Amino acid sequence: MKKFIIILMAIIFTNTVQVHAENLKIAATGAVLMDADTGRVLWERKSDEPMAVASTTKIMTAILAIESQRLDETAVVSGKAASSAEVKLGLKSGEEYKLGDLLYPLMLQSSNDAAVVIAEHLGGSVEGFAKMMNAKAEELGAKNTKFVTPNGLDKDDNHSTAYDMALITAYALNNENFVKLINTREYTFSCLNKTRTFNAYNKNRLLNEYEGAIGVKTGFTGRAGQCFVGAAQRDGIRLISVVLASGWGSAGKQQKWIDTKRLLNYGFENYHKEQIITNGTEVGTVKILHSKEGEVMVQTCEDGFAMVSDDEKNCLNTSARLLQCVEAPVKKGQVLGEITVSTSTGEVLFISELTAKNDVLRHDLRTSAEKTINLWLNSKFKCIL
Repeated sequence: MKKFIIILMAIIFTNTVQVHAENLKIAATGAVLMDADTGRVLWERKSDEPMAVASTTKIMTAILAIESQRLDETAVVSGKAASSAEVKLGLKSGEEYKLGDLLYPLMLQSSNDAAVVIAEHLGGSVEGFAKMMNAKAEELGAKNTKFVTPNGLDKDDNHSTAYDMALITAYALNNENFVKLINTREYTFSCLNKTRTFNAYNKNRLLNEYEGAIGVKTGFTGRAGQCFVGAAQRDGIRLISVVLASGWGSAGKQQKWIDTKRLLNYGFENYHKEQIITNGTEVGTVKILHSKEGEVMVQTCEDGFAMVSDDEKNCLNTSARLLQCVEAPVKKGQVLGEITVSTSTGEVLFISELTAKNDVLRHDLRTSAEKTINLWLNSKFKCIL
């Protein structure tokens, strides 16, 4: 069994590390604010509680369609799709559309019939597509999510959580085509025989009302209430907010925008991106058996960044865990430990490998004998030539 030594590099405790958010008034039953790049949760309320998520479900539908690379294919509207509940585009059974065109009514104005056409085309059926959705959710680490429909209508036990929806959205925002889609203000398209033309308009108010807004998706059903997944970017920082069950009716519709702006404001005003680890920083040494050097210097192998508050920046705990000893030879870049950076409350912000700074050759009786023999053979061969 490999043994480790622990090096505490910097430990500073304070009673003021936490950024107090008691005055942040959010009406949503479930909510989360997440840094899109690091995945750190900056604020949450019941973020792991399974809830109905309404049309925010369509975020998963859209990213699966984009990743399928089948957007130029022809999709046929089924009777099931045509009979979808409101809100819908009014697609007719038998009509044909380019699959990629249907993403715009799906995400811009939440057309439920477009969602079913996409699902049936890519998954063979709504049930088949739901399996694809759930497989992707599991891949992304969304552990408390179960998709039953591609549109989020109240059916069976279609649910997710505020945290899982933020996780899925963070993944989707890394796709340039997805970001372009959700920021489109208006899109015009026709069925393939050109008999009908549609205009899809973006109903995301955040794009017009919040500086740096980049998305993402509204949602409402009788069971889910008013929901919204929002995202904004300022000064290289991307934040994702999720509010679930912000209320019902017109008051709830207004409240979800208020909740979203308050969460995003809180994040931008209290947190910033900080480099907490520098690539190539020497951390300590590891003993090397059967070598002339006897040890090797261990160093960090990447730059590390985290979203932190000003208070947290001044009281981060950094610890390195190194192997006590290894046998030579050791290669430059060989993993010999790991480094962890956390807040004084124990929240882990960053974990990275620690690696050997240089090569260390093996030196013992056997290797010495092999070197001697090789030198003799090489000299003898030169004499023959």
